[in-house]
Amino acid sequence: MFDVAVIEDPAAAEASLAPIRARLLAELGEPGSASTLAAKVGLPRQKVNYHLKALERHGLVELVEERRRGNVTERVMRATASSYVISPMALSAVQPDPSRSPDRLSARWLLAVASQLVRDVGMLVTGASKANKKVATFAIDSEVRFASAADRSAFAEELAMAVTGLVSKYHNESADAGRHHRVIVAVHPSVTSGREH
Repeated sequence: MFDVAVIEDPAAAEASLAPIRARLLAELGEPGSASTLAAKVGLPRQKVNYHLKALERHGLVELVEERRRGNVTERVMRATASSYVISPMALSAVQPDPSRSPDRLSARWLLAVASQLVRDVGMLVTGASKANKKVATFAIDSEVRFASAADRSAFAEELAMAVTGLVSKYHNESADAGRHHRVIVAVHPSVTSGREH
């Protein structure tokens, strides 16, 4: 089971978003059968089995084992990941594109860049999983409390200069064995319990 799996297929995204199926995915962090799940979610076993088959078709759950119980073979399933992220590729015709409005101070542009990040890293994770490899990434997640809007603006300016300096220092267009990497740095207000902090 993966910690996080990326859903790129529109039909798989639709299957995962149905409330009962999302609940089944959450319950299947631990292996379970249609019978045990039916008791937990309050639905008939046949209905749970129907939803499990749909989730299995889209690779969101997998068979762990089959047990013989009298005349019935009980299928024990588990989710393929602890959590899922839906890639913007699932909505490819309307996925955000940062180049449509490249205003680096716009929250909507930041959202488009973040969507691109989810799409690109999702594709890398999916490809690496199929090849049984790891993806070389790095991330920093910090929080800073600014005393004023002027301090926030000065911080952003210094951060931009520092990152630009590092990119200039290490970028080597002529390196034959080199590999391009994308660098994304974002600053936005913190959100706590659904409210701006």
